[in-house]
Formats: sequence, structure tokens, C-alpha cells
Amino acid sequence: MLVRDELVSFIRRRGDEALAVALTVAVLAEILLRGGSMGNRLAGAALAVALGLAAARRVRAPLLLLGLMLAVSVAVALSKDLDNEWFVPFIVLLLAVYSAAAHTKGRQTLIAGGMTCALYVTDTVLIDPAGVTAETVVFYALLFGAPWVAGRAVRRRRLSEGLLKQEQAKAEAAIAEERARIARELHDVVAHSISIMVLQARGGRRALQTEPGDADEAFAIIERTGRQALEEMRRLLGMLRRSDEAIALAPQPSLKELDGLVEQMHAAGLPVQVAVEGEARELPPGVDLSAYRIVQEALTNALKHAGPARVRVLLRYGEDDLELEIADDGSGTGDGSGSGYGLLGMRERVSVYGGELQAGRRPEGGYALRVRLPLGSART
Repeated sequence: MLVRDELVSFIRRRGDEALAVALTVAVLAEILLRGGSMGNRLAGAALAVALGLAAARRVRAPLLLLGLMLAVSVAVALSKDLDNEWFVPFIVLLLAVYSAAAHTKGRQTLIAGGMTCALYVTDTVLIDPAGVTAETVVFYALLFGAPWVAGRAVRRRRLSEGLLKQEQAKAEAAIAEERARIARELHDVVAHSISIMVLQARGGRRALQTEPGDADEAFAIIERTGRQALEEMRRLLGMLRRSDEAIALAPQPSLKELDGLVEQMHAAGLPVQVAVEGEARELPPGVDLSAYRIVQEALTNALKHAGPARVRVLLRYGEDDLELEIADDGSGTGDGSGSGYGLLGMRERVSVYGGELQAGRRPEGGYALRVRLPLGSART
């Protein structure tokens, strides 16, 4: 197996050079075996070297070898002193036709076809006009047509394989991007849920001795939030184990579920008011998901950093974009510098769609996050 792999690798890397050397050696050997004058031998040796060099470049310059063979055929037809019975150059001729058919495109293919027809006429009619018969015409047509058809077929298959590889590469890139998105989703789920659980655990511990009822409610929220987080994490991790089609078709959160998120925040002690401007409508799935996650991350940050605060979420539907504004009136110390992973993640989401994000302290107090997501350039 190892030897075969090495041989295949060598042929891919040096196959043309090896073939050129073999043809050159074969032509030179035939020249030595057939004898003849010194002039013919020198001419044959020069021809063998030229054929070898052209054969070595048959992929990068396919017309070179075909043009050389056409020149040789014309020279043989015009000069009866040249030996036209070489078998090896005839094999090179077929290789030249095949290479021209397999490695040319557009105008080059038309030129190669004309040169091949000229070769056919030269070898069929001009070299031996007296010997032309219907059988020889058909024979040479098949002889030249077979490598041409084979070369074009190989080219079509190679182009098809290239397109298939491109599609596979695009699919793999899409899968990798999708898995990266799932990883970001997982981060959002964990950060959001754990933040609520930590805050409720802190409040429950303080109220455990003095206000058992409030402590019981806090622990109930912890249990409910933890269960929801585990369910969503199982769903996301399950997507990673499924087929690629299942990943693509799996449902994702959207702004339609914003009410549930707001209720969860209310239960965690963060009053949230939602306002909508413009006519709410169906959004591209990618924008819809990103908008939901941005709101979720912003509310989680407010819950963690704003202190006692109220939050207003504004959704503004424009003709070409969706604007989000999440503002709180808390006394947190966040400055919008983007040093946290959550804000970096939001910036990444926004940049995917060519949008804009602004975050920072408000002059009247509190913290605000403003996002614009274009709808026309969304990649869904």
C-alpha cells in the first residue's frame, strides 16, 4: 500500500517529465538501431530532444507539442528523403492530439482542432497521395479522432471533479461556520442561564433565614432556569452529533420568543419593557436569530452589571434594516469598551451582516446598546 501511494504521488508530481524522458530515450534508441547517415541521425537526435522537451510541457503548453508534430509531418510530406516510418514519433503524435484536446479551452481548442485536422490531411493525403483509399481515410479519421474524443472526455470529467471539490469545500466551510455558530450559541445559553442562577442563589442565601418564602421562590427560579439551560444545551450538542442536514434544519430562537425571555428576566428581578416601532414583519432567519441573541446578551449583562435597574428594549423596523436599543437606568460601571467576550460576540454577529453597534454609558445615567442590522445584505 505504501509503495503504491508513493508511486501515485510520484506520477502526479513528475509523471510528464518521466514520460518525456521515456519517449526521448525510445526515439534515440530507434535512431541508433535503424542506422542511416550521420546527418539523419543528428537530425533525429535533435528531433527526439525537441519532442521530449515539448512532451514535458504538454499540460502547460499543449499546443507546443501539437505544433511541433505538425511541422514534422509537413516536413516529411515535402521532403521524400526523411524517414516517415518511425513508430515512436507516431505515438507522440497521438499524445499531442490527446494533450491538446484535454488541456485547452476556448480559442485554444479551436486552434488545436484546426491543427489536428491539418495533421490528418497531411498524414492521410500529402505524405503518400498514391496510397489514399477509403479505408485509409476512415482509419486515420478514427486514429486521430479517438485521442481527441478521449482528451475532451477527460477534460470534462476533470472539470466536473473540480466543481465537485469546490462544492465540497463550500459545504465543509459552511459546516465549520455552522458549528462555530453553535459554539457561540452555547456560550450565550450558558452565560445567560448561569448569570441568573448565580444572582438568584445569592439572593436566596440571604433570604433563607429571614424570608423563607422569597428564598423558596429564588431556588425555584434556579431550578427552572437550570432545567431550561440543560434542555437547550442538549439540543445544541445534539445538533453537533446529527447529520449536516439536521443541523441546517434545526429550529433556532427568534424575536418571536422575546416575551418568554422578558418573563424570565422579570422572574430574575430585572424589570424589562419592550417597545416596537414600525410594522413588525418576518425577518431573514440569520438576522432574526442574531437580534434575539443580542437582546439576550444585553439583558444578561444588565442583570449582572447594572445593579438595581429597569431596562427598555426598543425594536425599530425600518424598510431596509432593524434597529435595536437596549437601555438601562442602572448604576453599573460598564464603559462599553468591548473587553468582555459577550460584547465581542455581539460585535461579531453584527459585523457578519455589515451592521453597526454602539455601546456605552448614557449622559442621563445607565448604559445603552444600539445596534443596526441591515436586512438586504443578510446572509440567510
